[in-house]
Amino acid sequence: MTTLSPDALVVETSSGALRGTTDGSVRSWRGIPYAAPPVGPRRFLAPQPVERWSGVRDAVVFGHASVQAKSPAVRLPADVSMSEDCLTLNVTVPAHADGPLPVMVWIHGGAYFAGSSAQALYDPAHLVAEGVVVVTINYRLGALGFLDLSSLSSDSATFTSNPGLRDQLAALQWVRDEIAAFGGDPGDVTLFGESAGGGCVTTLLTSPAAEGLFHRAIAQSSPATSVYSAERAAKVAQRFLELAGIDPAHPELLREWPAQELADAAFALIGDVAKDAPGTLALAPVVDGDIVPVHPIEAYRAGTQVRVPLIIGTNRDEASLFKLMKSPLMPVTESSVAAMFEQLAAEQPELGDAAERIEGAYPHYPRRRTPSELSRDAGFRMPSIWVAAAHSRVAPTRMYRFDHSTPMLKLLGIGATHGAELGYVWGNFEVAPKDPTFRLGGRREAHRLSAAMRHRWTTFATTGTPDPVEGAPEWPLYDETTRRTLIFDRGETVVDDPDADVRTAWGDEVIGFS
Repeated sequence: MTTLSPDALVVETSSGALRGTTDGSVRSWRGIPYAAPPVGPRRFLAPQPVERWSGVRDAVVFGHASVQAKSPAVRLPADVSMSEDCLTLNVTVPAHADGPLPVMVWIHGGAYFAGSSAQALYDPAHLVAEGVVVVTINYRLGALGFLDLSSLSSDSATFTSNPGLRDQLAALQWVRDEIAAFGGDPGDVTLFGESAGGGCVTTLLTSPAAEGLFHRAIAQSSPATSVYSAERAAKVAQRFLELAGIDPAHPELLREWPAQELADAAFALIGDVAKDAPGTLALAPVVDGDIVPVHPIEAYRAGTQVRVPLIIGTNRDEASLFKLMKSPLMPVTESSVAAMFEQLAAEQPELGDAAERIEGAYPHYPRRRTPSELSRDAGFRMPSIWVAAAHSRVAPTRMYRFDHSTPMLKLLGIGATHGAELGYVWGNFEVAPKDPTFRLGGRREAHRLSAAMRHRWTTFATTGTPDPVEGAPEWPLYDETTRRTLIFDRGETVVDDPDADVRTAWGDEVIGFS
């Protein structure tokens, strides 16, 4: 049994003692290793246990971010370096807390190739002020974490499937075993994440290996259907070798390549795959028959997922960011959307005239922003609706749609884009340079909505019920009859089946790539 030291900043864990820091309102421990560095012979393999250290280890700075290509959408803090030695997490607790507190474990987004727990957006102080412990984790990204190379395994080299997901499981096991020493309750853990992080949440919900490691879940803008078969992953792995200029007969050479070159090649792979197969991701979880035994959607339909309370939702204008940045991650033109439907029809002949039916639900298609809207629904909205419907049959499920945007973001045509809710959930605004968010006002309204969302998220983590602030409506359970959804906008309103026309056009049978 591990306990806090008298000064409340030195914690004894099973791997050794850690010294944290405090600013008077929170206590924090940063850069805590939850697995051994996945370097050298451990590259591409499952995470291994941490080696015990002697003495007291300072835990006052963030650990390395996973090696990644530069991305205009994700800027790492200037004082955070990149390294393969990235399997660390951070724990933040109230400075003066009594008794075990609920724990919230955050998986950051970044399209499976970018991001870090050290991003200023994820400063947990506002959430911790609500009376919870917050854990933010780093995990392997890009070629090191979400390029499934297991099909290349041979006598000369072994590659483990889904190393990034395995990292997350190792972090959750660390929370189970160690968080009590920091004042957290290992029996009261909420897993939450956004974008790729949300995709990891909806995937881990279907992993038998995750059973018992968390007790509630929140999936924000999850690309829940973007999980692929081992066969598709093998083809992507071969394409990666071609891009990297590595002889397919000698995949063991991947162990010797500089990590940054692997990250850059993986970034090139993203565009290459998206060009040939719009609507698919080069980097994503893979059905490996092990920690992802079947496609997550199949597990939800069969009712074999982890049966914990779930909050799931999307943003109204998810795709506007991808269109603005001309990102290859989503098809946002008429031609790329048409190509996506052609390939879907080739994989699922039973779809028949589904493309024509679906396009009919977008009255302006293909004018204005409708290709982006259709892509938004293919990638985020419908997958979340399909998951919510299936999960509601076995566990309490609540659905939201985030519609709020400031006057400036509306004027720019960005609206409630992908990731827009993050500042509200974390209570952190204007962390990016030259942020235009509040140039035309809206700050007071945004902070009011942020307080309401933080209260919902943390009361859900505490009791399983996302309680409203005074004057706001109760958040009803989602079901397949009423499909009641909470809309976050100028205020909070409950709407029955807010996307009825689109949902009906897409149908209840999942449409997605295998």
